[in-house]
Order: sequence, then structure tokens, then C-alpha cells
Amino acid sequence: MSENQSVAVFGLGAMGYGIAQSCLRAGHETLGLDVVAAQVDKFKADGGSAKNIDEVAEQLDTVVVVVLTAEQTEAVLFGENGIVPLMRAGGAVVSCATVPPDFARDMEKRCRDHGVHYLDAPISGGAAKAALGQLSVMASGSEQAFEKARPVLDAMAETVFELGDSAGSGSAMKAVNQLLAGVHIATMAEALTFGMTQGVQPDQFLDVISKCAGTSWILENRAPHIAEGDYTPLSQINIWPKDLGIVLDTAKSAGFSAPITAAALQQYMVAVGMGLGREDDAAIAKVYARNVGLTLPGEE
Repeated sequence: MSENQSVAVFGLGAMGYGIAQSCLRAGHETLGLDVVAAQVDKFKADGGSAKNIDEVAEQLDTVVVVVLTAEQTEAVLFGENGIVPLMRAGGAVVSCATVPPDFARDMEKRCRDHGVHYLDAPISGGAAKAALGQLSVMASGSEQAFEKARPVLDAMAETVFELGDSAGSGSAMKAVNQLLAGVHIATMAEALTFGMTQGVQPDQFLDVISKCAGTSWILENRAPHIAEGDYTPLSQINIWPKDLGIVLDTAKSAGFSAPITAAALQQYMVAVGMGLGREDDAAIAKVYARNVGLTLPGEE
């Protein structure tokens, strides 16, 4: 297998665009695809392949799927214009969306039926790390899937956790991560707005708590959005009802109670109901602010 591959990245959002850039920078011939034509054109202008997917499908070594949901993943792989039936045997799919473990196992089986390797490979690290090729990947799949996808994994990730020899384990670990991240974002917003009721301003909160035991990576990453009043979506509110829903469904199937996750999910649902779904997930602070009549930075 040559070091440089023919790669297609489906989904050029905040994370997918960075992954596509990283593959390009590593020397892979990279085709970017997205439902938003402007993103595709932008990637071509940045050096991405100008070819049509129909021209390259049979030559693809690796397909990276960076969409939001299991439904979108399935559509990319096996929908009306699904890529897997068009790929040559021995190619690999790197599936990065947060999906239920059972769904990942089903995709692996269906890919195998076409002679295509499937790597269950959820990602973490945010848009900035995606652009730098420094993501963390929670991956599971066959030895052959890892081997085929290795050049792309090396391009997009700083750390690849190899969590098992079949799909499902990667998605299970991502569910654990999303439980923590989703709860941390909501808790950070709760603490920040609670502080405001006591005269602690968001910039003071960030200054002090980031150097105290109550800090977290999430706090240090998201609290500045609130302090600056900038809710440009790097990670949307809309992601969390889906991801925490996956956590709760998986927990239910295991007979496990997750009450803190359930409480956080309710806050995200309220945020969606307020019309905040497409804003950055730090905008969950607006739920708390509205409930107590606070004015957040940028809303004066």
C-alpha cells in the first residue's frame, strides 16, 4: 500500500473541513463533498481534488465520513448514491459520527459484505485540532481496517486509541466522552450564570475558575464564548439532544440509570425550543440567563 492515498471526505463542516485539510497537507489526493456547495468550492480552492465522485469512486483507498447522525452516515454509505457499493474491495471507511454502538456493528457487517473495511472511529478535539491534524480518535475495527486507514489516521489524528478488533467499542467510548462533555458544558453554563447572580462577571469567572480545582478543558474552551458574547457555532446546541439521547438509549439497554445526563439533556432541549439549536453549544447559558432575567455579554 502506497503512503499517499486517494481519499474522499464526506462532510465539510467544522470538523470535516479540518480533516480534509489535514489529509491534503499529508499528501493524499483528497476530494471533499458536502451538501453545501460553497464548502466544496472553498475546499477545491484550497487545493482539494476537482474531480467528480463518480470519476474516483472505484479508485478510492479510504472514505472518511464526518456527518452528524447515524441516518446521514447510512445515507452516505448505502443510500441512493451510496459510496460503498462503488468502492473497490479492500478499501476502507473511517466513520467519525457519534452513533449507537449497535449501528456501528451493523455498518461494519454491511461494508464487509461488499469487501470494504469499516473502522468505527469517533473523533474528539474540536475544529482547531481537526485543522491541525491533532484529533483524538476512539477507534475499533479489524486489523485490516486499521492497516488500510493508517495513512489517513496519521494525517488527521495526534492520538489513535485502538479499542478493539470489531466495530462498536469506539462508539461506546465516544458515548462515555459525550456524557462527560455534554454535562460539563451545561454545568459550566450553570456555574457561570450562578456566579452572575452573585456579582461575578463572566470574564472574572473565567480568570479565576480556570486556575482553580473546578476547571475543565470544556470550561476553558467554552466559557470564553460566553464572556465574549460570540456564539458562532463551532459545536452546535443541536448536537447534544442527539448525542445525549444516544447515551441514554445505550444506558437504558444496559439497565443503567444516568440521571445527571438526563438533567443536562433537558436543558439542551429547552435551548432548542428557544431557537438556539444552530448556535454554539455555549449558548446553553442563555437558558439559565433567561430563567433568572440575566443579561449576558453581547446582549446589552
